[in-house]
Amino acid sequence: MRKWTIIIVFLAIVFGVLYYLTFGYYSEGKRGGFVTQLSKKGYLFKTYEGELRMGGLSEGDGTMNSSQWVFSVSGSNKDAIAKIEQAIQNGHRVSLTYEQKFFTLPWNGDTKYFVTEVEVLGPSRSSFPPAQAQPIPAPTEIDTTAVL
Repeated sequence: MRKWTIIIVFLAIVFGVLYYLTFGYYSEGKRGGFVTQLSKKGYLFKTYEGELRMGGLSEGDGTMNSSQWVFSVSGSNKDAIAKIEQAIQNGHRVSLTYEQKFFTLPWNGDTKYFVTEVEVLGPSRSSFPPAQAQPIPAPTEIDTTAVL
C-alpha cells in the first residue's frame, strides 16, 4: 500500500509541474507600437502570429530607430484579434499586454510571447493633418535696369 501512495504522489507532482510549464508563464508586461503584420499560421494548431514595430530615439546622436517584436495570439482570443486587425486597418498605435511562456509548444504558437489583451491607442503622436494646397504665386518680372 505504501508503494502505491508514493507512486501516486510522484505522478501528481510530475503532472503538476508539466501543467504549470504548459499553461503558466514567468513574465508579464506591455509593449506599444504599430502592428504591421498579423497572420494565421500552423499546420495542425492554428495560431495568429504578429509583428509589432516599436520606434524611438537612439541614445547619443538622436536618430530614429525601429525595433521589431514578434508575438502570438491564441485563435480563441477573438477580441484581441479583432482589435489588432482594426488597428492595422486604421494605422493606429496599440498597447499589447503579453505573457512570456517558459518555452514554445506547438499549440501555443511560434513565439514565447503570448498576447492576452489589446488596447488601441489611436493615431501616432507625430501624425499631422494633411497640408492644405497653397496657390503658387505668379512669376514677377525682374528689373533688369538695376545695377549692382
